[in-house]
This record gives sequence, C-alpha cells and structure tokens, in this order.
Amino acid sequence: MIVEAMLPAARERLIILGDDAPLIDAARLLRDLEADLVVVRSSDGLLAGVITKTDVVRQISQCQGASCMAAASATMTKPVVCCRPTDLLSDIWSVMKERHLKNIPILDSASRPIGVLNARDALEALLEELEYQEVLLRDYVMCVGYH
Repeated sequence: MIVEAMLPAARERLIILGDDAPLIDAARLLRDLEADLVVVRSSDGLLAGVITKTDVVRQISQCQGASCMAAASATMTKPVVCCRPTDLLSDIWSVMKERHLKNIPILDSASRPIGVLNARDALEALLEELEYQEVLLRDYVMCVGYH
C-alpha cells in the first residue's frame, strides 16, 4: 500500500498557516481537539516547517514582552520529516514509529503540502491490509474459490 491511498483522510487533516502569521494564529488552529499539527507554508507555497501543540506551549511558557507575539516561523519545527504519495505506507510507518511521530506532512512533487498522514490512520490501514492478506492466504490454503 502506498501513501496515496491515505490522501482523502490526510487532506482533511491538513491545516496550513503562512510563515509570516503570528504564533497565536497557530494556537487558535490547534485549539480543535482533532488538530495536532499545523503545516507552515512559505510565501511560494512550499513547506517551511510544522507547529505542534508542544511547540506552542514551549514558546508561550518562555515568552516575555514582544516574544509573545512571535511569528510562526520563529517557533516552527524544521527540518520536517515528510513523505510523498508514492512512498510505501509501511516504510513511513516505520519512520513514524522510530521517531515517535503522530503526524507527517505529505508533499506533492513540487514540495507543496497536500495532506497530513496520521499514525492512527496509517496503522489502521496497514492492519486492514494484513487482515486481507491473511484471509487470502487462508482461502488459498483451504482451496476456497479454486476448482
């Protein structure tokens, strides 16, 4: 299975913010219970970084004066672990597991964000694929459907 199969759900998770936007805008976007990651996009539409709830809390806990109005670009995490629609989902799952990531941005061929792959969605898809393969193997061994 490739990441492209996950695009419909991944597009729904995509939350984009410009790199010149204030961090408070990212905090407002992350206020939603379903939102875990804000993708920061540069003025040319390319991925610049990501902001998580942890990034916001870290910045707010240290801010004083003008730093409380920091731009998203000053707080975002970069470089970013990302994937492409043509990547194998199992490979991306391995990276997510190894690096303890809940979400990874999906980029098109021009490095523009097109979705956010969630670890739970990836794991569910991989388990469904495994269960399907198990059924096929069982049917093959039992000669079900073969004459």
